[in-house]
Amino acid sequence: MQEGRKNSAARWLWWAITGLVLIVLPFVLEKGFSQYYLYLATKVMVWALFAMSFNLVLGYGGMMSFGHAAFFGIGAYTCSLLLVKASCPLALAFAVAPFAAAGAGLIIGFFSVRIKGVFYFATITLSFAQLAFILAFKWRSFTFGDDGIQGIPVPALISTDETYINYYFFALIIIVICIFLLWKIVRSPFGLMLRSLRENPERATFVGMKVENYRLIAFVISAFFSGVAGALYAFLETAISPDILFWTMSGEVILMGLLGGMHVFLGPALGATIMVLLNSFITSYTEYWGMFLGIILILIVLFFPKGVGGLMVEQYQKWMKRKGA
Repeated sequence: MQEGRKNSAARWLWWAITGLVLIVLPFVLEKGFSQYYLYLATKVMVWALFAMSFNLVLGYGGMMSFGHAAFFGIGAYTCSLLLVKASCPLALAFAVAPFAAAGAGLIIGFFSVRIKGVFYFATITLSFAQLAFILAFKWRSFTFGDDGIQGIPVPALISTDETYINYYFFALIIIVICIFLLWKIVRSPFGLMLRSLRENPERATFVGMKVENYRLIAFVISAFFSGVAGALYAFLETAISPDILFWTMSGEVILMGLLGGMHVFLGPALGATIMVLLNSFITSYTEYWGMFLGIILILIVLFFPKGVGGLMVEQYQKWMKRKGA
């Protein structure tokens, strides 16, 4: 009983310190360093939400999707087009974006979850994502084609023209709510059933579970939160292009999950942090950033197969055992 109270108090202390750091961070970065570092911190948060949304499908559902960039891009394009072409209020455009992504997830997932085999599932999701990319690239009259959407109108309250602080806190509130909802989902009976499907789908089928239904629900939920991340990305950059729908974006988010640890809840967020910061750091020194980034990622995957987050959890558990002994 006493040990449980200590652990609970330690967790609350950890969350309190984390919250304090997140609140103080933008002021320290802007005043002590530069706006660019605050921009990077905000970008890390957006990518962290995207990576954690995707991990509901890969890490918890065991589905290797190469098409999640479609939902990220659909969220960004839906929000941007409603603001630019329909002059919708920001709240309405932002609310519609994740539902549009979830609708696309329902259509794509309906066909994908019935496919047997990891390779075929990855292939069909990739095909749908490339279809979305081609539509955005070629449908110039609607999506502005390869020119993308420039000058996305953002209200002065969260504008990034003079400072990123207001937008940082806006994104932080939205992302914290989304991560909390994802946490409740993975800790719910649905999340436990999803993990059982990942471990042994055949056995789950034998006990009467409808595998396709659970996977489809996870796919749609993941698409919804990916759409939220896409809308936040559009507000941050105030410009988007069809590249955010390309398959390489899906590849990046997969790497974030592998890098941070797919089976650790906050692992993909850690992977997103490492990827974004490494990308920014390496590109400031060389144009061959892709090669160096690839080498670093290969070394991490080879020597830390559970990801950086998995390694940290493993070391923490060993420390706790030694402490108990």
